Amino acid sequence: MHFLRCFIILFLIYIALQINLCLPSIPSSLKTLPIAGHFDFEHVHHAAKDFGNRYSFLPLAVLHPKSASDIATTVKHISHMGPGSRLTVAARGHGHSLQGQAQAHRGVVINMESLQGSKMQVHTGNFPYVDVSGGELWINILHETLKHGLAPKSWTDYLHLTVGGTLSNAGISGQAFRHGPQISNVHQLEVVTGKGEVVSCSEKQNSDLFYSVLGGLGQFGIITRAQISLEPAPKMVKWIRVLYTDFATFAKDQERLISVKNTFDYIEGFVMINRTGLLNNWRSSFNPKDPVQASQFKSDGRILFCLELAKYFNPEEMAVANEEVTSSLSELNHIPSTLFQSEVPYIEFLDRVHVSEIKLRSKGLWEVPHPWLNLLIPRSKIHSFAEQVFGNILTNTSNGPVLIYPVNKSKWDNRTSAVLPEEDVFYLVAFLTSAVPSSRGSDGMDHILSQNRRILESCERGGFGVKQYLPHYSTQGEWRSHFGLQWEAFVQRKSTYDPLRILAPGQRIFQKATAFSL
Repeated sequence: MHFLRCFIILFLIYIALQINLCLPSIPSSLKTLPIAGHFDFEHVHHAAKDFGNRYSFLPLAVLHPKSASDIATTVKHISHMGPGSRLTVAARGHGHSLQGQAQAHRGVVINMESLQGSKMQVHTGNFPYVDVSGGELWINILHETLKHGLAPKSWTDYLHLTVGGTLSNAGISGQAFRHGPQISNVHQLEVVTGKGEVVSCSEKQNSDLFYSVLGGLGQFGIITRAQISLEPAPKMVKWIRVLYTDFATFAKDQERLISVKNTFDYIEGFVMINRTGLLNNWRSSFNPKDPVQASQFKSDGRILFCLELAKYFNPEEMAVANEEVTSSLSELNHIPSTLFQSEVPYIEFLDRVHVSEIKLRSKGLWEVPHPWLNLLIPRSKIHSFAEQVFGNILTNTSNGPVLIYPVNKSKWDNRTSAVLPEEDVFYLVAFLTSAVPSSRGSDGMDHILSQNRRILESCERGGFGVKQYLPHYSTQGEWRSHFGLQWEAFVQRKSTYDPLRILAPGQRIFQKATAFSL
């Protein structure tokens, strides 16, 4: 026994020495790589932060690439180091991850926003598209494509995100019921795999990699370029909000709107619990159709459900747009006195969240922890979910919006890596909370995380068949459960495109293969 104990201790010391001996040599080996960009080994702290503001893992280096070739050279070098190296690689866009997904502890973080190469190219014609870098921001794509009278079809609510970042998840907003998520509107990708290979892929060329990467959480490759489908862009938007006190009526109207043609171009909803002075807060940008009735409306502390709608139009089409909006609204069952509307430029509507960001930044409330929870819930379970969560688990919505709206599964491609509920219509429910640092009240981190756990436990007990969007789990067992029947295919794709499990370690799905784990 004494001999065995000594042997184990010596073996562990050997392992520790090997690891420590490897680490100092890593930066110097990266310094010799033939790249046009550069590595930064000192100013790396920004790469250990993200929007979630809850996790911080310091990398050894940050790569500022000038081309896909720089990324490929780096990944291939780390791949060739084999399982004896613990180096991993994470692609970081605008740093809007929530739980350290774009971080790499003692690894290499790639600053995708510094990716250069060919500029954004807008291709007009019968099937217009824009060819962009994976590190490009959607807001920049909007500005550039509008110069040609065009714009992408599907968006996220917040546009200051990178193409590679949203396509690695799905990219959902109020247009998804009609056009599907952003991953349903991609023609072609350029990807650097975990082997360091630069591969062009599309539906017809290297299709397995194409669909693997879309919604693949960065596990199979780094998106360095993408061709995004475009459509003629409108100039104006009729922006409408109406209120409901009954969830069943609210949900029925939402589901009806996403099932018929020629209604609205954007459909979302949100929940308000214990909000006072709600209508007064809207007066700055929305006008009530009937000011007298609106002023008499009292929420009386009730849970309210807001349906948010948008109709795109050009100035010369205003009369037709007004008729269509009036006709569509007449078939809804909202509270008549709560019809608020506004007309704004298309770009102002799409970039609406940025206005809130500016206000929050001015108050020092943007860079706070964001323990968000995003769920995809089957339509058949949404009423039970609402009954259990709104007003019971969730007792106020003062520290962030709660979004809720249905989408059509038929607009999603089942060949991608995105994980969805099994029904034809499902709801996105997003609890977009902000935690006040050091607070121990209902706006503090502990309370919000406890609330999130209670919501997830309620879904589990109810057998709701819920899937997380922007998922985050601690164990591979939880990930296996999340992917369900897709798990084996996901694992196979990982072994094909990233066999040493180098990429996206912050997702915590796989651990890098090492000499001691093989």
